[in-house]
Amino acid sequence: MSPNSTEKIIDCMPPSSGDSNVQRIQTDHRLKLAEFWDIKNGSKVLEIGCGQGDTTAVLAFLVGEKGFVQGVDIASPEYGSPLTIGESINYLKNSPIGNRIKIDFNMDILSPTIEFPENHFDLIVLSHSSWYLKSAEELHAILKKLRKWGNTLCFAEWDTRIQSVEQYPHLLSVLIQAQLESFKVTSISNVRILFTPQDIKEIAERAGWAIKAEKSIYSPELQDGKWEIEQVLTNFHEELKTVEHMPAKMATLIKSQINLLESASITTAIKPMSTYAFTAE
Repeated sequence: MSPNSTEKIIDCMPPSSGDSNVQRIQTDHRLKLAEFWDIKNGSKVLEIGCGQGDTTAVLAFLVGEKGFVQGVDIASPEYGSPLTIGESINYLKNSPIGNRIKIDFNMDILSPTIEFPENHFDLIVLSHSSWYLKSAEELHAILKKLRKWGNTLCFAEWDTRIQSVEQYPHLLSVLIQAQLESFKVTSISNVRILFTPQDIKEIAERAGWAIKAEKSIYSPELQDGKWEIEQVLTNFHEELKTVEHMPAKMATLIKSQINLLESASITTAIKPMSTYAFTAE
């Protein structure tokens, strides 16, 4: 994919309030995923968990004027900061690629009232959205329902099989969040459950998908590892106060992991985990 593609996509997205290089790095990563998924011009795509539209923009750019991207997200358009997902998507829809994008918020894909025609989409994409779910059962139900709407599934999530010590703090930060989440009934956190690549493969296969290609994709410049670490170290005191019915030994264990994370964030050069991606039919 040419650097010019990145710039054209960024021009369709809201201006960054901070470092403009952040969006460039995020877009380059999603172009890597889309290249692996082999997103073709003219494709009709359903994206589950579109969020701020980082992947949506890449998909819409690649499918071209004859293609279409239908995005859905269970969150309300007021979710997110410093820019809400509604504000971000509105900007994207008013861009040169906006006429090939439709986004529905507040949509629970598992609701019996939500249906699309059978085999309506060429591709169904879940990109860095599975850790927002409540459980393995929910992911299984979603993947099973999606089989009616399209023949090819394109999936991506963080790869917990770290390859270097620099990725360890990112992994530790999400492990801490996932443990805290196991004591919550509701949540607005970034990490609400953790799936390993093996978990994801088993769930997808039980839902009736046959994995055709898989790959671990590394984008070392991604800022997500640092963001997750900062969030955990900033919020863990309040998190521990608000979580109910946590055994004292569990709270002690989490505090010990926080100490490890604080130490690692000082002594280790932070790198993000790789991304586990696959295509399935």
